[in-house]
Amino acid sequence: MLLDLDIFKIDNKLLPRQGRVLIAEPFLPGEYFNRSTVLLVQCTDEGDVGFILNKPTDLQVKDLFKGFPEFISNAYIGGPVSNDKLFFLHTLGEKIQDSLQVSDRLFWSGNFDHLTALISAGLVGEEEIRFFLGYSGWATGQLAAEIADHSWVVVEPTVESILTSDENFWNESIKTIGGNALLWQNFPENPELN
Repeated sequence: MLLDLDIFKIDNKLLPRQGRVLIAEPFLPGEYFNRSTVLLVQCTDEGDVGFILNKPTDLQVKDLFKGFPEFISNAYIGGPVSNDKLFFLHTLGEKIQDSLQVSDRLFWSGNFDHLTALISAGLVGEEEIRFFLGYSGWATGQLAAEIADHSWVVVEPTVESILTSDENFWNESIKTIGGNALLWQNFPENPELN
């Protein structure tokens, strides 16, 4: 007898937009997006860009760049696109030249040399910035189709939850959705291994 997996489907109440978070349904396959939470930083007619928030690496940013100042911050896996490049999310706003605003207090990108100088001067706290290797990207209409297919649920996060998120953020986000989404937490990642 086959399971009725429709009980796991959650209807989206929110549309995807900059500053919102995508929560992967528990069956979404793949190394990058399985049980992931993705912050959308750019939503345009050409497509969508985001960073996975709950997949930390063991790599320190200071070890990735020769001459980078002493600064304790792990790099996170941001997604499968350009994963040989470093991106960053921050609350420093216009303190970093060329920053792009995501929401009221959240920004991404900016002048990396300027950021490095601010870190060297001790003007950036660990809680103000998050680094990512690569990013997640969707072509025009791709994300909307995935949401219609129930691959993602869209939620409205707080800036604090974004910058303090860790590998448990998927589970914590499920609790905020409530209802049938709570079933997701107990469903095994690979039911065939049970």
